Amino acid sequence: MAEEPVFSVRGLVHRYRTPSGDVTALHGINLDVPADGLTVLAGPSGSGKSTLLRLLGLAERPTQGRMLLRGKDTTKLDTRGRRALRKRVHLLFQNPVDNLFDYLSVRENLRAAAQLAGRPDPGVELLDRLGLPGTADWAVSALSGGQQQRLALLTALAAGADVVLADEPTSQLDARSGELVVATLGDLVGLGVTVVVASHDDAVLAGATRVIRILDGRLVGETR
Repeated sequence: MAEEPVFSVRGLVHRYRTPSGDVTALHGINLDVPADGLTVLAGPSGSGKSTLLRLLGLAERPTQGRMLLRGKDTTKLDTRGRRALRKRVHLLFQNPVDNLFDYLSVRENLRAAAQLAGRPDPGVELLDRLGLPGTADWAVSALSGGQQQRLALLTALAAGADVVLADEPTSQLDARSGELVVATLGDLVGLGVTVVVASHDDAVLAGATRVIRILDGRLVGETR
């Protein structure tokens, strides 16, 4: 029997209200995201991939359609129910600093992520295992952009999330830093975390096990 998808989306439509009228960002998206591997939502800026990622991350409610997270229909949940599910899903924004407490140290960011999720302090083991050894007592501002983005990914592990959604995680980084972030995404997959990334970066696409192409708010192709 095939494993149940982590996300199952049917007929997803999303509109934004603007001063000049409603704008439809997504047009009837149908999509299943498996638990394993790195899934990339690919497309040019304005294609709708970031909007879809925010809907998957329960940051917004769709205008129309259904979205199941591990079989549970999120579109029928109240605020409390969505908040409970959101503890398992970690949504990372484009700017690394937006994902961190910049007034805390690296160690304190991991501790805070764990505490907010009701989990024990992870210590510095994650840093040592996943590419940031020796940085525990550094200020976030002392980290490079790539290190900040990798720390943000590690806070997802500290929080016990089993789904990580990352919006253009390499867009503000140089090529080498981007490669290291892609390696960390691969580490998360290796630890059993479901990873979905919105990106048009070739380095991210090269590491993907599945690429879903979006154009003008519509799915136009898929490669594995």
